[in-house]
Amino acid sequence: MTPLTDRSRVWAVLGPTNTGKTWLAVERMLGHPSGMMGFPLRLLARENYERVVRAKGVGKVALITGEEKIIPAEARYFLCTVESMPVGRPVDFLAIDEIQLCADPDRGHVFTDRLLNARGREETMFLGATTMEPLLRRLLPDCLFETRPRFSNLTYTGPRKLTRLPRRSAIVAFSAGDVYAIAELVRRQRGGAAVVMGALSPRTRNAQVALYQNGEVDYMVATDAIGMGLNMDVDHVAFAAMEKFDGSRQRPLRSTEVAQIAGRAGRYMNDGTFGTTGEVGPLPTELVERVESHQFQAVRGIQWRNAALEFSSVAALHNSLNAPAPLDILSRTRDAPDQVALETLTREDEIRSLARGREAVALLWEVCRVPDFRKIHEESHIRLQGQIYRHLTARAGRLPPDWIAGHVKRLDSTDGDIHTLTDRIASIRVWTYVAHRNDWLADAEHWRERTRAIEDRLSDALHERLTQRFVDRRSAVLMRKLNDRAELFAVVDRDGAVQVEDHYLGRLQAFTFAQDRRDGGKGDKAVLNAALKALHGEIGRRILALEAAEDSALTLTDDGAVAWDGAVIARLGRGPEPLRPVVDLPPNDLLTGERARRVQARLAAWLERLLDRELRPLMDLRDVGDLSGAGRGLVYQVVEALGTVPRAAVAPQLAKLTGADRKTLARRHVRLGVESVFMPPLLKPRVQRLRGLLWRASSGGTGLILPPQGRVSYRTEEATDVEAFHRAMGFRVMAGRAVRADMLERFAARLRKTLREAGTGEAGEAGEAGEAGCPLPSELAPMLGMSLEEVEALAGALGFRTWRDEAGAVLYRAERGGRRARGRERSETAEARRHRLARGRAAASDSPFAVLAEKARA
Repeated sequence: MTPLTDRSRVWAVLGPTNTGKTWLAVERMLGHPSGMMGFPLRLLARENYERVVRAKGVGKVALITGEEKIIPAEARYFLCTVESMPVGRPVDFLAIDEIQLCADPDRGHVFTDRLLNARGREETMFLGATTMEPLLRRLLPDCLFETRPRFSNLTYTGPRKLTRLPRRSAIVAFSAGDVYAIAELVRRQRGGAAVVMGALSPRTRNAQVALYQNGEVDYMVATDAIGMGLNMDVDHVAFAAMEKFDGSRQRPLRSTEVAQIAGRAGRYMNDGTFGTTGEVGPLPTELVERVESHQFQAVRGIQWRNAALEFSSVAALHNSLNAPAPLDILSRTRDAPDQVALETLTREDEIRSLARGREAVALLWEVCRVPDFRKIHEESHIRLQGQIYRHLTARAGRLPPDWIAGHVKRLDSTDGDIHTLTDRIASIRVWTYVAHRNDWLADAEHWRERTRAIEDRLSDALHERLTQRFVDRRSAVLMRKLNDRAELFAVVDRDGAVQVEDHYLGRLQAFTFAQDRRDGGKGDKAVLNAALKALHGEIGRRILALEAAEDSALTLTDDGAVAWDGAVIARLGRGPEPLRPVVDLPPNDLLTGERARRVQARLAAWLERLLDRELRPLMDLRDVGDLSGAGRGLVYQVVEALGTVPRAAVAPQLAKLTGADRKTLARRHVRLGVESVFMPPLLKPRVQRLRGLLWRASSGGTGLILPPQGRVSYRTEEATDVEAFHRAMGFRVMAGRAVRADMLERFAARLRKTLREAGTGEAGEAGEAGEAGCPLPSELAPMLGMSLEEVEALAGALGFRTWRDEAGAVLYRAERGGRRARGRERSETAEARRHRLARGRAAASDSPFAVLAEKARA
């Protein structure tokens, strides 16, 4: 190989990624008195600028990009983007990085121009892929070639699930939406990920790369922007997609693109691997072999556009731009953004009239070259270019400060989400580019400082938003220690807060670990296992505390849960009978085996004592022995119904009760009402609530809500089992309302008394009631907390007919035949009817109704 010290030589240093080509070129440049390097990315130009500054000092190094120009008076080394290279400035050394981009449809013509026309006085170097070698040999016959092998191996490892990718992995997607979705998943599963996209500003990208490089996160989610020379410690590259949108269509990745991106894996002598995520599946064998062996089809043609432009007129400029390529390997670039802008603007009569003369046409071309960093608003960007040109061709010949200030001020805000900040950064970069045109602004330095400050603020805010959204520093630290096989230290404080390595993971509520939901509740299992180790000891202490606690520390909630000091630990479940529910413990990895049995035994003992205390009358009723068969049958139904049954449902048993049965039942608090059989001691509000909870546990019903305590009537919802549910609590459901059993008896008795006193006959006797009515008693509505209309509906449900007279008063009378629809069901036997009438005639002589009853029988 010819030594690189030969002067006036053109070199091509070619090879795959991870070969140190860029470092070689920088070292060669520093060996010359002056030099210039062109990079494909502003980020790379900035990275190498800082490296050269450390070697030569800030006063001798310049940085020139579209939006950033640092040019000291004594600058001798220029680090630039390829588009911004001052090729007219003579330097001893000149290099172009990623020369294979000559074939890029969008920017290729710029790289081709540098390839053909940019030279250093002593040495010129082109860096890139080996696929360019045949074409370079044809275009540059005197070029010397050096092929550099990759220092490490690149191996395909196949598809893997996102959640099983190794540490120090870069996951590559090709849209912002996919990048964000993958980063969110990695955050939940692995603690966080850095995000790198071409749409980010260099400041934001550097900050995100620093997150990864410093080890704060072990994963990076990126677009193909990482394929262009970013130097990072990546061990594995995983492709989350194998297609990309290239600006005009969705197409598969080329093998060279796969190799360029996959080549980021491995560093210097460290081997790297690449593969896909599980959703993509395995790569074709042929593609894998090409990437691993770095054997690709040579570039056959590159993009070209005439660089010798004619500015004598708009037509001449168009013609020169459309000049045919001089060689068959050069493809004339079409639809470049600057040329599209020129063609669009020159369709306007006003622009054509302004663009007269060489200087005006040249100015128009410079305005058309103002880049659109947003890349999604082509029409609005061209309109902006037109406005810039009109201002520059006006009498002042400068952009009005107020006009620029209006545009810039709208972008000077750090509010908004990631997408908003990204769009603002792209917009301010346009104005930063404009501010570097000293001849366009009266105070260009002021606007450069202002737009730079805004971009920095927006970049910092965007980095903060990205970090907040996609990095859980707590989980990242814990995962790093776990991966290093370090023992995690976990504690539970007095309030139940669980901490692992001083990071809060959640709270122990009684026996249940409630995980912190800031990470979506999907923290890594290994981290949770570390927390569980600390929890097992605490659970043992809490079981002892529960066993020693007073019964008053345990309560039943309205949804049937058992709470200990306010924390739910169990739930009522269905037992062999309503009065024997079970206590169900929820699934809990912390409470199993003997521990679970101890907790269950403690709760079962508490529940038994609670039921025995609150439902003592009902419990005693089960043990009554001195009853006839009919009495025992009645007791069984009352106990199964938790204390209240409709009279019609037990009419056969009632008809067969003996006098002794009735006395025994009365002593046991069983009232045989006209409408219901019920137990008055069980109608206390807290007992009613407990009865409702027992019914729900026994029946499995969960949709019915406990009624307000202390009410004697209320509206009921329309639902399955609504009548059975309310009856279990001592209510009867009629006319869309639940009425407490004892109040329903008082209501019906008041209706009958009113009829008897009015002389219309006792409802339900022998049908002697007349046609005349009587006023509805006014005290009935407030007694039940109902409106007059609701009282009327309830009376109708009990078998009384109602209507209104001309004065508007509500009247009622007994139905013909005296039979009430709900009070005297059709199932009543003749014997039961005779017995009921006999009881009515046997009223005590001192009863206020005795005389009325005697008159009715007469």
